[in-house]
Amino acid sequence: MATDTFDVIVIGAGHNGLVCSNYLSRAGLKVLVLEAAAQAGGACITRSFSEGFAVSACAHSVSQLHPDIVGDLGLESLGLQYAVKNLKTIALSEDGNHLSILGERVEGAQLSDSDRQAYGIFYNRTKRFAAVLANLAGKCPPRLVEGGLTEKLSLFKLGLDIRMLGKTEMREFMRIATINIFDVLEEQFENPLLKGAISFDAVLGAHMGPRSPNTVLAYIHRQMGSLFGFAGPALPQGGMGTVTQAIARAAVANKVDIRYNCPVKEITIDHGRAVGVVLQDGSTYSAAQIVSNADPGTTFKGLVGYPKLDSGFARRVENIRTKSDCAKLHLTLDGLPEFTGSSDAGQRMLIAPDAAYVERAFNHSKYGEYSSAPAMEILIPSVHDASLAPQGKHVMSIIVQYAPFMLRTGWDTQSKQAFTNIIVQRLARYAPNLPGLIIDSELLTPQDIEQEFRITGGHWHHCELALDQIAMMRPVYGATRYSTPIEGLYLCGAGCHPGGNVMGMAGKNSAAAIIKGRST
Repeated sequence: MATDTFDVIVIGAGHNGLVCSNYLSRAGLKVLVLEAAAQAGGACITRSFSEGFAVSACAHSVSQLHPDIVGDLGLESLGLQYAVKNLKTIALSEDGNHLSILGERVEGAQLSDSDRQAYGIFYNRTKRFAAVLANLAGKCPPRLVEGGLTEKLSLFKLGLDIRMLGKTEMREFMRIATINIFDVLEEQFENPLLKGAISFDAVLGAHMGPRSPNTVLAYIHRQMGSLFGFAGPALPQGGMGTVTQAIARAAVANKVDIRYNCPVKEITIDHGRAVGVVLQDGSTYSAAQIVSNADPGTTFKGLVGYPKLDSGFARRVENIRTKSDCAKLHLTLDGLPEFTGSSDAGQRMLIAPDAAYVERAFNHSKYGEYSSAPAMEILIPSVHDASLAPQGKHVMSIIVQYAPFMLRTGWDTQSKQAFTNIIVQRLARYAPNLPGLIIDSELLTPQDIEQEFRITGGHWHHCELALDQIAMMRPVYGATRYSTPIEGLYLCGAGCHPGGNVMGMAGKNSAAAIIKGRST
């Protein structure tokens, strides 16, 4: 049984944990990262499930990676290259009359001039709203009560950012931020494909339908990527694992000690303070600060244990909404699918014919059922990156809404195959030759995602993005500023401010909070 001592131990080598470790080490701290898997990346990895093919296992595109992190860590010199940037979003129509969206430009699908103009106004308005969130994303969220001068100034700055939108825009922001995207779209647009595409982006990865509250807020949060240089999604050369491998190389260059196949069993608590960790094999490590890149539920319920926490705080953690409705389907193909009416299969494609379709797809999950007509996001990254598939063959990556974490009949081989068949049949309506091209398939249900990537509920945001679980209220009161009720224990994962997606700011902000705490 070995005992090693470090300044900081980071649990988990997902992208936020790696980012956090980089900034801590650059500040002169001795940092150890303990990763349960055999490689860095968490849910942001490239792996194979069919011989000769590689897929981005969970996260499958980049749309919010913060440019400050790319520059600070020199990621481009460490292997981060994009096979393609700024993909168009193609809202597919069965008759081939598709809608194309890139930034503020929208065309096709017999779009009216009024809808085209309305979309330009809508896009630029939501971008201004997103700028308010983006300004806050790079900071530790302020305390709502009992804050010092720094927190009061930060709250004042947030209020000023909202006020600087102007009277009309501020009123509109306050009006729509907490309501549902369905009603907003009905007010502004006529084209069903346009409304379907926007509503899909408002619910992507969430246990929400377009009529659910907070979907406007979720859509605005997603639009932060447009302020970070992403008019559309980007595909890293070599898959998403390229992103985290570059961050891991930066960490090694910054003298971070990363150890793989080291699952943490327990965070050691001594008189209310985190002092170390115990691994599954019994090995122990000590540090002045422990940082968890795991989701809040895993951290507090699994690694700390509720008996060591105040009952009120434990109750709040238990009630964090972490229910995922999102599945991931990988297909290996013996050729390129031919989508009716489109000659470019290399863009981001959506099956969301209208907002009501997305809402109906969500209805099933309320009763523990998978959708009989799911909404989907489709990428064929091998169109741009030949390293992912043998010559002439392709790999397709599909995010599928909706598939409940707790399926009423249970997720087994039979139910997974039945749902896969439904997905393929729906795809065939848009690409009739697809079924005959399929070589192999892999369906990851939310339960599979939970098991493979150690994410409670299979929710890649770690917890729902909603008004009561965002900014200075994320993930719960008592753990909203990266620190926790246990002295010396910090969070740095997607469950923290500013939330999920491959952004990295939760890790960077957490490092800043730890460094500041050590100096006071």
